[in-house]
Amino acid sequence: MAEDRKERVDRELIELLNELRVALPGVQVLFAFLLIVPFQQRFADVSEVSRLIYFAGLAASAASIAFFVAPATYHRLNLRRGTDEKERMLLTSNRLAIIGTGLVAAGITCSVFIVADLVFGSFEATVAAAITAVVFSLLWYGLPLAMRRDGDEPEEDS
Repeated sequence: MAEDRKERVDRELIELLNELRVALPGVQVLFAFLLIVPFQQRFADVSEVSRLIYFAGLAASAASIAFFVAPATYHRLNLRRGTDEKERMLLTSNRLAIIGTGLVAAGITCSVFIVADLVFGSFEATVAAAITAVVFSLLWYGLPLAMRRDGDEPEEDS
């Protein structure tokens, strides 16, 4: 039996919220890690560039939490407003989640740079951060986009 528009929107919204429920704890752990880094003894040894990258990672991680939590808040504030509003909520929340994944990738990349800089040096840190950014870009964005077939529209019943 094919699902109607309301059932599809309900299912897709539940899927999105479940996906965010999986992602959010990892982002929170990253943010907690970044919050304690400045209080470690070796943090005093990092360069000015590393301090800036650290803060960029902290800010990106904080912003990613905001983007990942926003769909749940949006859903709570607009509950029971009809299928059209729910579909708009789904589309908006999808965009928020995509932005959130980009921000968490930036936060992780910055964290890799900071750790590698302390352990190995700035050149190695730059290489490690670049590799991290490329891996996230390819797996989180490149692969899903490459799997799309040119000209295919999303299926109505999936």
